[in-house]
Amino acid sequence: MRKGTFLIHVSIFWMITTPCLSQEVLQWRGNDRTGVFPETGLLKYWPPEGPSLLWEYYGIGNGYGSPVITSQNIFVNGEVDSINYLFALNLSGKFLWKAKIGKEWVAAYPGARSTPTIVGDLAYVTAGLGKLTCLELRTGKQRWSVEMVQDFHGKTPGFGFAESVLVDGDKVYCSPGSADTNVVALDRFTGKILWICKGTGEKTSYCSPMLIRLPQRIILVTFSMTTMLGIDTKDGKLLWSYKQDGQDIDCQVNTPLYEKGFLYIVNGNGNGAVKFRLSDDGTQITEIWRNNRCDGLTGGFIKINDYLYTSSYERRYFYSLDAKTGNITDSLKFDRGTVNLADGMLYFYNERGQMGLVKPEGPKMNLVSSFKITKGTKAHFAHPVINNGILYVRHGQSLLEYKVKN
Repeated sequence: MRKGTFLIHVSIFWMITTPCLSQEVLQWRGNDRTGVFPETGLLKYWPPEGPSLLWEYYGIGNGYGSPVITSQNIFVNGEVDSINYLFALNLSGKFLWKAKIGKEWVAAYPGARSTPTIVGDLAYVTAGLGKLTCLELRTGKQRWSVEMVQDFHGKTPGFGFAESVLVDGDKVYCSPGSADTNVVALDRFTGKILWICKGTGEKTSYCSPMLIRLPQRIILVTFSMTTMLGIDTKDGKLLWSYKQDGQDIDCQVNTPLYEKGFLYIVNGNGNGAVKFRLSDDGTQITEIWRNNRCDGLTGGFIKINDYLYTSSYERRYFYSLDAKTGNITDSLKFDRGTVNLADGMLYFYNERGQMGLVKPEGPKMNLVSSFKITKGTKAHFAHPVINNGILYVRHGQSLLEYKVKN
């Protein structure tokens, strides 16, 4: 084979296979909802001014939800003139289209609250006043929609509906938060009700649910206003519940984490960080320890081996905790905010707009680099996304793309 012909064959092979090799981020905090992104070869330190900013797209509306990234496009929702829209951009940050979802929350901290969920050629998006819409990914055309308040008698939470809905198989799970329709499973293609769980009758919180897969059953874990719920996804049966200490306000936000027989939560206004043992059949939970001091409110948490990493809402520190005992092993004065993991490094993004690259060293945390996010609008609440060597930061009206790979 001639050299030129060989190079043509290699080029064709590369073009065909490259899309298959690229990662996608299709839902809240990564595709297993743990905040861990399966990246390799990322920078282990940044220059003082931060990694290279490749582009900024300004005009995605007000909001605090994260983007999701397919092999071809970026999707993020935002509020414009009190309406929630799903925005579609290409991977170069060029606007493609926007689709109307529904009325958005415009009181305290106005803006879109949730992150879209992508499954196949469909997107599932929730607006702040409770409209859940299924859209065609290519065109933005609506397939179906339901209203949490009108259709399911839900009560709007104090800061609007913020749940990023979960899809598994043919079911989409959402939490209207009414006494008779607390958590519901819908057919993801039609929006028809498959089952209803009454839970404990509380209104919903802001938690985006997760799944525990056991040999006997699959369990949906989420929070209502004050209570963690474990629900059998087969029929909606409530298997167990755990009521938080503290005031009866709806600030349970962070998605729980399950690993090797144990369930972990980190929340404000209540028990703080708690570890539970889940029974082998999934029908019972038992508290192992709790640490009220570790009261991370909205920024999530990461588990690496025997340690948890998260922030404190009241004390405005980042903490590492011993997952076996619940004891705090280190603190980092970096305000409070979100935490993600990629290629062995923690990414801290605080409410003052600082992005930190932190090396986790078991019980210790070593801040390697940091820089300030200076573009964008309003509060720094959105959880960053790391995908294919790119750090995506949503700051209000702006979506920023930073190169974090050589």
